[in-house]
Amino acid sequence: MIDRLARLALRSPVGFTGIAIICGLGGFFVVMIELWLTGVLQRTGSSLYKVLGFTFGYVAIGIVIGPFVAWRMQQRGLTWWRARRPPTKGEARRALRLPLKMATLSAALWIPGTILEAALAIAFDYTDVLFTTMQLILAGGLASCAFAYLATDRVLRPAVPALASVIPVRDRSLSALARVGITWALASGLPILSVILVLTDRAATPNDKLRGALVICAGAILFGFIATLALAKSVAVPLRQLEQAIGRITAGDLDVSVPVEFTSEVGVLQASVNDMTESLRERERLRNVFDRHVGIDVAERALAAGSSLNESTLTGELCVVTALFVDIVGSTELAHKIPPHVFVEKINRLLATVVDATEDNCGLVNKFEGDAALCIFGAPIQLENDAEAALKTALRIRDEVLATGELDIGIGLSRGTVFAGDVGSAKRLEFTVIGDPVNEAARLTEAAKGVRQRILASESVIDAAPSMRTRWMPYQAIQLRGRPVETKTWTDKRGYPPARYGTWSKVP
Repeated sequence: MIDRLARLALRSPVGFTGIAIICGLGGFFVVMIELWLTGVLQRTGSSLYKVLGFTFGYVAIGIVIGPFVAWRMQQRGLTWWRARRPPTKGEARRALRLPLKMATLSAALWIPGTILEAALAIAFDYTDVLFTTMQLILAGGLASCAFAYLATDRVLRPAVPALASVIPVRDRSLSALARVGITWALASGLPILSVILVLTDRAATPNDKLRGALVICAGAILFGFIATLALAKSVAVPLRQLEQAIGRITAGDLDVSVPVEFTSEVGVLQASVNDMTESLRERERLRNVFDRHVGIDVAERALAAGSSLNESTLTGELCVVTALFVDIVGSTELAHKIPPHVFVEKINRLLATVVDATEDNCGLVNKFEGDAALCIFGAPIQLENDAEAALKTALRIRDEVLATGELDIGIGLSRGTVFAGDVGSAKRLEFTVIGDPVNEAARLTEAAKGVRQRILASESVIDAAPSMRTRWMPYQAIQLRGRPVETKTWTDKRGYPPARYGTWSKVP
């Protein structure tokens, strides 16, 4: 309801005019009631009607001037809001200054009125109540100014998100501590001061003092309850929203945005949560890109190492791994027969199968080499049995690629000691695996392209996976290019391709 009224006041050309009238007349009538209850008006004697005439005349002038100035302020400061467009930086700063301007306008109307009442008291010789009268009028004026500020600030709240998108919300109009102080002054400070003034008025009768003090206290209790409730709600509601937002962020939901509805420290906190969420989203995006380019395990290893790496502290170790190499049969010929984009689509589908099979078996796709891929089992994460994981991956890749009938591949596996770690410089690092097993796996891949099962594994791989030995059979000793001795190889003994898959196709 309050938000609806605030939006209505913002869009209406006379919204601020209404605030100026309510604040001015409200403060005036409160002061007049206090003066009547305490008997001050009655003590003006025969000059009462003259005093009231001058007073109401000034109020009439103020009703014309004050609302007109407030209307001009709204016209200049909120043109962008009525036009339903984002504000410029200048318009945003003018809008943030509107509460202070409205309070200043109220003060500019009350100060001459206070001076007028003092002049009337001197002119009509009722100076015995001059001090009490001036104090009550000043208290009413301060209350009117404070209420004008808070009311304008509350009306502007629906526009704060638009303002925060243009200028930093830290350019706030007033701090939360100052708002609490103003609320206390309205709800407690000024009523207590009024009671003190009434009770210390020597010219007032005991009945007038008692009546005035009771009415002021009753009004202070009612207004204090409303003001405190509104203040508590203005803090509790956004803090509850922030708590819920932070809970979602902690749970991993980064699609969180808190509306910036305040220009105090609460608004700064709301904007900070949004900035933090945006930073986390950007970090997650970079991490996803990092993961896709180097693999999740390598990415986590690099993030754990942080930025302390340099050329003299590049990390790495000697370890035993199983290398799996996958390559397309007849890729050169195929590239000449089909359009490049179609060829790339086929390669991407193949590599997607390789990545899924490798990661499901806790391996690392170390690199793509054109239409080939090198997969590592045992680094950077050690496995209970890297050879078994690699053999399972090879079978799955071969079976899934064969099922599609799109491409023909060869798979080679080898196992041994390698260097697994970072190579490069402090500016550019890459996790890689260097060693004889990698070269041997690549050579076995070329030989596997001529084997019916399309898989060749070195004997070292089979020896390290005894639980899978019964599924494999010796193939033959092969003299691989660039190697001084023959390599004993094994292949799958299930006699592929099965009948349901048809026959191997060299080129689709």
